[in-house]
Amino acid sequence: MSRAGDRGKALARWLGTGLLGLLLLPMSLSLEVSVGKATTIYAVNGTEILLPCTFSSCFGFENLRFWWTYNSTDIFKLLIDGTVKNEKSDPRVKLKGDDRITLEGTTKEKMNNISILLRSLEFSDTGKYTCHVKNPKENDLQHQATIFLQVVDKLEEVDNTVTLIILAVVGGVIGLLIFILLLKKFITFVLKKTREKKKECLVSSSGNDNTENGLPGSKAEEKPPTKV
Repeated sequence: MSRAGDRGKALARWLGTGLLGLLLLPMSLSLEVSVGKATTIYAVNGTEILLPCTFSSCFGFENLRFWWTYNSTDIFKLLIDGTVKNEKSDPRVKLKGDDRITLEGTTKEKMNNISILLRSLEFSDTGKYTCHVKNPKENDLQHQATIFLQVVDKLEEVDNTVTLIILAVVGGVIGLLIFILLLKKFITFVLKKTREKKKECLVSSSGNDNTENGLPGSKAEEKPPTKV
């Protein structure tokens, strides 16, 4: 009885885990938001910067809501708020908290781009920028992605000297290995040809010796038959 009870409990746990996985699977394959591979971007004071954001949904969307927020150590504010009616329409801005911001994205042709452009950058613009998306078609499922903006006085030039030296050394080593392999093949080819020539010379020399000695099978001059 105890074994049967243990089996029943194990089966119940297995079924519960399976059902939970089935319930979570659509969520894991549905709404996704991305701000690109870079988690931090740099921009020069007084210039402009494009803050990227794209979204995707396996189930499509309708009356989708999106908004951008800014968060620093002591400030939190809503930058822009808008909606997208469907996949055939462009996003529409309902609220904008900063006149320096414009919506640059489009949702037509499956671009699903809701990026924003921030002009006239100031040092105080340094902070976290989060792109939020909520899809009513997926029971108001919400997802967001954050990118950090660092406003600097000037962009530092990256010194690639060490990288170039490493690439040169690696390229030289690879080139040397290729040269050694080619040289090895060439030497092997020459030695093979040399052995073949020596073999031919030995065969030819042996034939000449047989001819001079008049051995059977040689090409020695035949004597005429003796007359009786």
